[in-house]
Amino acid sequence: MEHTNTSRFQPASLLLMGIPGLEAVQLWFSIPLCIMYSVALLGNCTILSVIKTTTTLHEPQYIFLSMLAATDVGLSLSTLPTVLSVFLLNHREVEFHSCLTQMFFIHTFSSMESAILLAMAFDRFVAIRHPLHYTVVLTPPRITGIGGVAVIRGVVLMAPLPILLKRLPFCKGVTLSHCYCYHPDMMKLACGPVRVNIIYGLSLVLCSFGIDSVFIVISYIFILKTVLSIASGDGQLKALNTCVSHLFTVFIFYVPLIVLALIHRFGTFESPLLHVTMANLFLFLTPVLNPLVYSLKTKQIRSVMGRVLKGRRDLLK
Repeated sequence: MEHTNTSRFQPASLLLMGIPGLEAVQLWFSIPLCIMYSVALLGNCTILSVIKTTTTLHEPQYIFLSMLAATDVGLSLSTLPTVLSVFLLNHREVEFHSCLTQMFFIHTFSSMESAILLAMAFDRFVAIRHPLHYTVVLTPPRITGIGGVAVIRGVVLMAPLPILLKRLPFCKGVTLSHCYCYHPDMMKLACGPVRVNIIYGLSLVLCSFGIDSVFIVISYIFILKTVLSIASGDGQLKALNTCVSHLFTVFIFYVPLIVLALIHRFGTFESPLLHVTMANLFLFLTPVLNPLVYSLKTKQIRSVMGRVLKGRRDLLK
């Protein structure tokens, strides 16, 4: 692959980055990565299967959970080819247009996940603050509409990203900072008028992730206010307990995302190790931990999965 730093054209391919300074032992990192991908894909597909085949779980709360699981599967599949290629095969080269495609899907599924987390916060808000109107407010058509809006919003908002990058010449090298294609990372390699890309990227963060997080916080302010008005201490704990899994998911999704965005926009570090660490946390934490958290914390899903596993053990005897 031949490139020059002075080239004013789009490169035929880009180079992905593994773990800086640890290239010699990088292959060993492929083992936990393969385990994490297996847990993410198997765990989320199991949740999808359990919810689909169990009629008692066809409720708004679990339908939103199935949407979250499907989004996590999509996010995992979007990153899997390049991540395992870098760590398992030490193949760092990715074709430029393939990189743009991967970037689009990563950002689209991330936007969808943010919207679904907001929908799940709204679900908890209605369930705790207006329990008698729960089934009236969250009807199947409305739930389907919310899911459709999450998909459409993600696609429409993220579609301009590869288009805006494609119009730019690349003259600042071909090496990315991560083992996958990420818009702020690719934009740093471009030269020419990038102001539009910067403004649009910032607008995306504010209009999708920013607005979603604000409304999630507002939802929980009202939820907390309602919970504190419950006279019984047991009642307060029971109400809050229904929100623990969602709060944990919100935390592990937004914190690495915010830190990664800040690092790319304002961080100037001699070592790119912090970039890589936060980037991988953003990618792997939610898809891996979501099925574990909801399987362990949600009694209905845990009991159904227990019956399924017990049935399979009986068949093997």
